[in-house]
Amino acid sequence: MGRDLPQAPAPRPAQRVRNVALVGHSGAGKTTLAEALLAATGAVPRAGRVEDGTTCLDSEEIEVRQQRSVSLGVATVERADHRITLLDTPGSPDFVGELRAGLRAADSALFVVSALGGMDAGTLALWEECAAVGMPRAVVLTQIDRPRADVDEAVRLCQLMLGEGVYPMHLVDRGPDGAARGLLSLLEPPGETAGAPDADRLRAELIEGIIGESEDETLMERYLAGDALSLPDLVTDLETAVARGHFHPVLCVSALTGVGTEELLDLLVSAFPCPMEHGCPPVTRPDGSPAPPLSCDPDGPLVAEVVRTTTDPYVGRVSLVRVFSGTLRPDVAVHVSGHGLADRGHPDHDSDERIGVLSAPLGAALRPVSHCPAGDICAVARLTTAETGDTLSSPGDPRLVPAWELPVPQLPVAVEAASHADEDRMATALSRLVAEDPTLRLERRPETGQLLLWCVGEGHAEVLLDRLRTRHGVGVTTVPVRVPLVETLCGPARVTGRHVKQSGGHGQYAVVVVEGRPGPPGSGVVFDQRIVGGTVPAQYHASVEKGIRAQAERGVHGDRAVVDVHVTLVDGKAHSVDSSDAAFQAAGALALRELATAVGTRVLEPWCEVEVRVPGEYVGAVMSDLSARRARVTGSEADPERDRVTVRAEVPEVELLGYPGVLRSVSHGTGCFDRRPLGYEPAPATLAPA
Repeated sequence: MGRDLPQAPAPRPAQRVRNVALVGHSGAGKTTLAEALLAATGAVPRAGRVEDGTTCLDSEEIEVRQQRSVSLGVATVERADHRITLLDTPGSPDFVGELRAGLRAADSALFVVSALGGMDAGTLALWEECAAVGMPRAVVLTQIDRPRADVDEAVRLCQLMLGEGVYPMHLVDRGPDGAARGLLSLLEPPGETAGAPDADRLRAELIEGIIGESEDETLMERYLAGDALSLPDLVTDLETAVARGHFHPVLCVSALTGVGTEELLDLLVSAFPCPMEHGCPPVTRPDGSPAPPLSCDPDGPLVAEVVRTTTDPYVGRVSLVRVFSGTLRPDVAVHVSGHGLADRGHPDHDSDERIGVLSAPLGAALRPVSHCPAGDICAVARLTTAETGDTLSSPGDPRLVPAWELPVPQLPVAVEAASHADEDRMATALSRLVAEDPTLRLERRPETGQLLLWCVGEGHAEVLLDRLRTRHGVGVTTVPVRVPLVETLCGPARVTGRHVKQSGGHGQYAVVVVEGRPGPPGSGVVFDQRIVGGTVPAQYHASVEKGIRAQAERGVHGDRAVVDVHVTLVDGKAHSVDSSDAAFQAAGALALRELATAVGTRVLEPWCEVEVRVPGEYVGAVMSDLSARRARVTGSEADPERDRVTVRAEVPEVELLGYPGVLRSVSHGTGCFDRRPLGYEPAPATLAPA
């Protein structure tokens, strides 16, 4: 395929650049639509099929196998002397990081909605999210050629659910057999649409919607006076209306037959905003100090952002970069800055690197380009330290684009290397996965020793494990996640820890008398002393404490640490020759074991405080499910403007192990939650074997 690819589209001024993200739920036809647009512009000889695994944009083996996108697909094409970059985002909420990357790189969002299946709640939530940040949006109705497709009902549903500003641009022209054979423009003067049901009303609403966003105040007066408005006038104002984010055209496309692809491409060129209209994100210096605002100027200071990172077995690390200001050129030094994701395994860093080859992506294929000016998107090979979310800028004038908002991964998956040979390879492979995916968090849990991959959902975990095995050649197995249980004393006691040994030469002698009792939740291990008369010399007090703390960390039964205990050293004995730091450490450790034997211990489990956010209609289902998880609901708060309710509860951590998938099920994909550690509480007998 690589030999048949056309040359990469030449860089264009920002006015002739369009960066468009295709978004929508799984199965709506985003990848199929993108393939049709690639074929229509001559970027590929023919459109691939998802069912056959021949699409340009779904190139990973797991995407072909599952017949769905799991990563961001990018392709740059030419149309009417414009450079269009299509960013095909996955529809599953498990891959929200790839969706965020596509929206970060784009200047507008094309919501793909099936004329068969309608719109799901997740798409509506994403529409509202884009509206909150002023992202220009349009709607494409796909699968209009299917027998059960109802375009009129789909348009009505879009207008009902998406709110004001949603206007159809065409009527579907169907043949005698009902098949879609073309589109009839509502912007054109009445002609072929004459006599079509509702054509006059739809045309009037469309024109009035465009005029309402026009900067020409005389346009409405001319329209109301009955003057004929020229198509160029309307198209000019259509671009203004779309760019402002208040006007949302609806188009119809049959990707399989090609109906509507030409009209969609024309609209992308004539009416979608260019990078100059969408604006640049705010920037600071790497130290957090203010920096001048950016403009989309190819001669301005260099500021670009790594929106996606992949690892190619032949090319190495490939970074997809959106240039906001300045011009990126090969073999030029850049400063790499990254901050704000250290808790996910992405350490803060500031380093200089040299740019390698620049390419225009066409799926997995990379076509070299000479440079990448402000407003454009390109792929950069072999940036060794740059990770997703990092900023590239001039070494002499470094800038930093704030990190984008990403969900906190809430699904832990415990992994182990399948063999000793896989252990070293696994460490390298995991570091690459973390660099590629900012929604992944890697944790080695000290209490259990398990290596945890914190994922967004089960689908996300499946893809990560598949990449470890296929892309990086690492054998891994998954094991049940172990929730760390701990112990505390059941009551107060006074015991003696006696460590006395004699075996030739200096012996070991240390005797300590301690009083112990349970401490308040969250107090940890508290040590103090009430020694009278120097029975235990002062230099050994710290040794006793060290021994007690070390034993508490190791635990007295199995590997369960001891927490929330208060131990007081009250008496003891020392020997002028045989006492030592090591002897009193051993005596302190023995004293804690004696306390546990004397009064017994009770097992505690960790609890978390959670905030669950769902639409109001799903609150009942969420409450019921939380109740079944031994949760204590502590309150709720409604946000009427967004129709969202936040439910607060306290839940045992073990009950949250599979909660992301359950919440997604009961809320139809619209719910999310956060957690934070709350402390430990007594565990039920089923979790606390003797």
